[in-house]
Amino acid sequence: MSGSSPSPAKTPPTLDSAQRRQLRGLAHPLKPVVFVGEAGVSDAVLKALGEALDQHELVKIRLRQPPDKKSTAAALAKASGAALCGVVGHTVVLYRPHPEDPKITLGKRT
Repeated sequence: MSGSSPSPAKTPPTLDSAQRRQLRGLAHPLKPVVFVGEAGVSDAVLKALGEALDQHELVKIRLRQPPDKKSTAAALAKASGAALCGVVGHTVVLYRPHPEDPKITLGKRT
């Protein structure tokens, strides 16, 4: 990860556990759109992730044999300005609402 990240790190949305659960449910039928290979998190991966989040808001990322999947997931979330919704196996779910036209409506805390 070099200094020229595709989109400047934005403040990730703050989600409560119910909202993360809702997003994991919405992500369940989705296929991974970004793949992190043996080379790890690179500028190309971050660029693809930024574009996928801009287009879809909610994405799955597939990790191939990560040395530490939780830290890799956290690094992806931080670099993309997205909220980490969960890690299941080698699949990471990230959410970042579109800044102008959000498509996913989250339930509010009561």
